[in-house]
Amino acid sequence: MQVLNHYGHKGLYIDGAFVESSSKNTFDVKCPANEEVVATIAWAEKEDTECALRAAEEGFKVWSKTPVQERVDKMMALRAKLLENKDLLKEVVSHEMGKTFDGADEDVVSITNSLEFYGKEILAKEDFEIPDREGTHQHTMVHQPLGVVVAFLAYNFPLLNLGFKLGPALAAGCSIIIKPSEISPLSALMIAEYAHEVGFPKGVITVLCGNRQNVGIPLCESTIPRLITMIGATYTAQKLIEQSIKTSIKRYSMECGGNAPFIVFDDANIDDALAVGTGVKYGNTGQICVAPNRFFVQEGIFDEYVKRFVEIAESKKLGFGRENNPDMGPLVSEKARDGVHQFVQDCLAQGGTLLTGGEKVEGKGFYYKPTVIVMDDPKAAVLQHEVFGPVAVILKFKTTEEVIQKSNDVTAGLASYVFTESEETMAEVTMALEFGEVQQNGVKYDIYLPHLGVKNSGLSMDCSKFALDDYLVQKRVSKKL
Repeated sequence: MQVLNHYGHKGLYIDGAFVESSSKNTFDVKCPANEEVVATIAWAEKEDTECALRAAEEGFKVWSKTPVQERVDKMMALRAKLLENKDLLKEVVSHEMGKTFDGADEDVVSITNSLEFYGKEILAKEDFEIPDREGTHQHTMVHQPLGVVVAFLAYNFPLLNLGFKLGPALAAGCSIIIKPSEISPLSALMIAEYAHEVGFPKGVITVLCGNRQNVGIPLCESTIPRLITMIGATYTAQKLIEQSIKTSIKRYSMECGGNAPFIVFDDANIDDALAVGTGVKYGNTGQICVAPNRFFVQEGIFDEYVKRFVEIAESKKLGFGRENNPDMGPLVSEKARDGVHQFVQDCLAQGGTLLTGGEKVEGKGFYYKPTVIVMDDPKAAVLQHEVFGPVAVILKFKTTEEVIQKSNDVTAGLASYVFTESEETMAEVTMALEFGEVQQNGVKYDIYLPHLGVKNSGLSMDCSKFALDDYLVQKRVSKKL
């Protein structure tokens, strides 16, 4: 396999070089589709993290003073390098995550789009004046690079998640320390390799793999970082904020977990509601923060919707990479698969009825059958938790007021979906839902569209021109006339 030939042992990327851990410790990255080791990665110690922080601080001094057009030129050179090696990047993501080859395309497209988008946005960013009421001064708001950024990334979209942070950081003039998930670090290390090849200054991009004690806590407790950004679980965000606030005031941009309601009214286009619902639910094996978690279907079409949903679930072909054009890959680890299975068991114990799936697939790899469960109790304790896997829980509702209340009865507030042909109903439900995103009669995500949550689903946002402001300092300059 090309990936195995390309990666034998990979070091930490610190101060413009790949280096061994100070302890020489390593860990193995295994493919979740066949449980084979695909690479051995250096495992950082605390002194490596401290070295990385100092290097990033020096890298910021250089990168922040680099003219904007030169920064953008480097970003475009990196983008070209990624596109040149697109198939290899997709293979790496497939092997570390267990994705289908086609499913890995979204990762590569997203990071290359991010580099291009934020390159254009920073060139278009302008200072602006505030009129002086008395006419005695000239007031100008200017923007400058914030500083060192630390990015903690989830495993589910290794390059997409990285792109959400790398694009705005580089464009703004920040140096960035990337801590990928130990489950899927290969693609991040490959990005560092390509950045090295196109000539990014030392310390601008750093990649560290290691545990919480030796990497996570020292990164947070250091006074060097100015922004802590993350994609991951809510409790992880809470820990990062708790650890980092002890030593200095920092900015935070946190995209946390969701518990998305998918609401289908009687008058909805049922074909669209099925295509989107099953597509987002079973895409990436359900390991998507915006995946529907609770399907609320109005009583008039409930039976038809459930029947057709089950048929689609049972038609999904499991597999890996390019082999036989699979629809769905494995879950990322045995722990993840066991967690999904426990969620299913809890649903059944709390009154759910299993219609299909609910089983681990025998043999190598962490496969789990696409699952559909019908439940009557929307307040069941299990439904307060996000299932990060291919399990659809479908509930029946009668009235608009009822489904709004049930949808909002969770602590998360990331994505939500509403399907109805009634403009009045759509407007009412959209304004009442306590979620950062409402997808109406379809689904759309792109780098130029804000991605944000409310309640326990995050702080600030990823994507769009608005996210760039997290990486910039606004400064008021007032000149006496």
